[in-house]
Amino acid sequence: MACALELGRRGLGRTHPNPAVGAVVVRAGRVVGRGWHARAGEAHAEIVALRDAGARGRGATLYCTLEPCTTSGRTPPCVGAVISSGVRRVVVGTIDPHPRVRGRGLRALRAAGIEVSSGIEESAARELIRGFVSVVTRGRPWVRLKLGTSLDGRIATRSGDSRWVTGAAARARVHLWRDEFDGVLVGSGTALADDPLLTCRRRGGRDPVRIVLDRRLRLPVGARMLVDGRSPVWIVTDGRAPPVRRRRLEAAGARVLVVTPAPSVAWIDTVLGELARQGLTSLLVEGGAGIAAALVVADRVDEFALFQAPLLIGADGVPIIEGMGVTRLSDAPRLACVATERIGSDVLLCFERATVRRRQA
Repeated sequence: MACALELGRRGLGRTHPNPAVGAVVVRAGRVVGRGWHARAGEAHAEIVALRDAGARGRGATLYCTLEPCTTSGRTPPCVGAVISSGVRRVVVGTIDPHPRVRGRGLRALRAAGIEVSSGIEESAARELIRGFVSVVTRGRPWVRLKLGTSLDGRIATRSGDSRWVTGAAARARVHLWRDEFDGVLVGSGTALADDPLLTCRRRGGRDPVRIVLDRRLRLPVGARMLVDGRSPVWIVTDGRAPPVRRRRLEAAGARVLVVTPAPSVAWIDTVLGELARQGLTSLLVEGGAGIAAALVVADRVDEFALFQAPLLIGADGVPIIEGMGVTRLSDAPRLACVATERIGSDVLLCFERATVRRRQA
């Protein structure tokens, strides 16, 4: 199962709206077939692994990180192919999270006389598909908020200079995340101030969908992310900007998503729902302070990733997060630290909302 999980991770950021899944076929203690779901519309992991095994799959054991599917989409259901392959046993990491199909694949396998075990390395298997689970159960992508700050909580100087608060090792880690997440999102302020590409600069990596929250459609057609054409650029607006701006951006290659106007917190919820409907299951949010505040107030951050650099900017610098209207400490969002790591000269601190951890316990 550990091998299947490692194979499944190769699909992260590439399979949406489907989950990332890995599979191996084992016969007489040897792996004879390997596979992972490479992208939506292509064969699922267990089919790839069974094809790799060929005749050696008869009487073997199939290890799959996710329950074989029973529904038809761009590809036929996998459970029939698993049954006809002649495998003797199927070991599953976790069952399908969708309430209408969960367990159906396992029941079909057992009905066909195949021995089934489930819940093997289940925590890791659920982690692999956490974006898919989030969309199925909550109607929105899994959200990681990335923040890079000085020791005194500033993301830029008073003049707006922010390149670079954190070091090269921290930036390399962010490029790894861009490779693994379906989409990367910034606010219009960050897009205008930094003119970022938001691409993945890793050898063999892939670029995420690049998303700008831009109610007034201020992004210029000469923005680097529009000029480079490496991956899709989605601009989310509330429809109140002049139509000519939308036409110009669309002519420059952007896809403009119009989300019904609403107050900040409600709009964030609607935006996340729309991104899920467009097929995104995981979202890396990289700025700025206003977007961070809106997500925190709405309680829509699943994981906080804070890079803290060993420098001081001062109180006149740009704060890590805008005002949230907190007047009492008892009302402040509480976070639980789940991991720490030294990244070059910086420190990476990973947090979850303490209230979220209590609800999941």
